[in-house]
Amino acid sequence: MTTPAKVQNNTYHNLTYEEKHGDLKGVALVTFNRPKVLNAISQAMLEELLTVLEHVQKSHVIKVLVLTGAGDKAFIAGADISQFEKMTSKEAAELAKFGQKVFTRLEELPQPTIAAVNGYALGGGCELALSCDFIYAGENAQLGQPEVNLGILPGWGGTQRLSRLVGKPMAKELVFTGKIIYAHEAQRLGIVNKVCHDAQLMEDVMKIAKLILSKGPLAIAQAKRVIEDGYHKELIDALEMEAEAFAKIFDTEDQKEGARAFLAKRPPQFVGR
Repeated sequence: MTTPAKVQNNTYHNLTYEEKHGDLKGVALVTFNRPKVLNAISQAMLEELLTVLEHVQKSHVIKVLVLTGAGDKAFIAGADISQFEKMTSKEAAELAKFGQKVFTRLEELPQPTIAAVNGYALGGGCELALSCDFIYAGENAQLGQPEVNLGILPGWGGTQRLSRLVGKPMAKELVFTGKIIYAHEAQRLGIVNKVCHDAQLMEDVMKIAKLILSKGPLAIAQAKRVIEDGYHKELIDALEMEAEAFAKIFDTEDQKEGARAFLAKRPPQFVGR
């Protein structure tokens, strides 16, 4: 049984941020908290998320970041459309670039990130989930990039991250049609890692987060960097980068502790140094 979350004092209005303690110490949870509009992303929410990500990136305590939506209807049902009606192309460019900046910061965090998708993850919500390291989704979750229904296209990375994940033809079909798919179909396409019973979603997410906590955080950070940075390199260059990261880890206390613990047949006590 897990201990309750430790809620951090904050002044956020569009999301909540909490750090777990007890056997989940090292896990932080972001909950997008605009349930009346299905947690639609506004400029203010993006700004608050960026502040959280900057805190997490500097933290020596947080080892895993989980992101989910308030209520049981939506992770994030998309961007706040009310801001689009009178938006100029210049303002749209600024919004696209800022959203891309925030989602790239999420993608580049050294800590593993998990999207716990409950309900709708559409448009910007799908793009945000795709920026996480992996996605666990409730069985009734629905994902998609339906921006073409509004006469626009994904602007926060959807055309690029989705095509890299599922391939160009399938990404084009999803984007061109605005098709919304259920979690099991998203899992078949490789978008979702695991489909969970809706009521079991957060328990399953915290279970995998707890498993990650037991591993070497420096090794995970290096592995994440090498996977991300090496994905688009020539194989020979990516292998060289992997070898350099492998060697770098041998200068850490955690590597020595891992070896000692294995030989002594005991659980390792990693300290992140």
